[in-house]
Amino acid sequence: MALADTARWLSKLAREIGPDGLSLLTPPGIAYAATKYLLAPDRHIPADDLEARDPEAVRLWAETFEAIGDQYFRWKFSGIEHVPASGRALIVGSHNGGLMVSDSALTMAAIYKHHGPERRLYSLSHDVLHSNETLRRVASRAGVLRAGHNGGARALRDEHLVLVYPGSDLDATRPFKDRYKIELGGRKGFLRLALRERAPIVPVVSVGTHEQWIVLTRGDGLAKLFNTKKWLRLEVCPIVLSVPWGLTSGVLPYFPMPAQTSIAFAKPIAWPELEPSAADDPVILARCYEEVRAALQTAMDELARGRRTFFG
Repeated sequence: MALADTARWLSKLAREIGPDGLSLLTPPGIAYAATKYLLAPDRHIPADDLEARDPEAVRLWAETFEAIGDQYFRWKFSGIEHVPASGRALIVGSHNGGLMVSDSALTMAAIYKHHGPERRLYSLSHDVLHSNETLRRVASRAGVLRAGHNGGARALRDEHLVLVYPGSDLDATRPFKDRYKIELGGRKGFLRLALRERAPIVPVVSVGTHEQWIVLTRGDGLAKLFNTKKWLRLEVCPIVLSVPWGLTSGVLPYFPMPAQTSIAFAKPIAWPELEPSAADDPVILARCYEEVRAALQTAMDELARGRRTFFG
């Protein structure tokens, strides 16, 4: 990219983020916003607005993530043809990398590159990203909704794509030795959403994203000791090695190391024979859960086969 083009691109990005966002969208800024959210006595957050998504903002962010993927992570993606060009679908991923969600960003960039900005993709995120007016504006324009609320259901009903990581904190902070192991934590909310909205599931996995930091322990015991589920909405309290902090808590933002990153989309999974009421049947949920988990693990095994850690 020519110097003048780079300058124009950075100028557009700065305008999209705004002066307040420039300070917030840094590791210290994210930490500040998260702390303020956690200490707030009233955590009221306005309802999601699907129409806040702006195609030009999506284009800017997707092209930014693509450039970072190309130049920094040397990324590759495959199986994008499994993401339908039209109609509703729930894209279910294995999560990596803690707070710095490069897996989500690069997945968004891959779908954008293949389908363009008019194919609406909404991703679900933790409330902390929506607790600050500036962060909420930036996230909403990029198509980011709150997890655990009805925004995802409305997006599916409108025949759009929704990206979700059901393993969330349990998956994103699994120890480095388990970086190729799928961990959904028994969470089945995504299945209830898919079954009620009759949406096919497209599994997506990534490798390299869990090499951008090193998780020594997920800290399940520490999480129980400090009751992090109550005040952080996290079931983990990880201890990690990360840049620039070194040995530290995994709840801090960090600078991802440039590990080669690959993403793979697997064939869609659907249960057209099931009625929406199946979402309330624990036996059916258990069967569907295992089918999705197995598909994710198979895709992960294939993607990781022959990989050289960090180098791809």
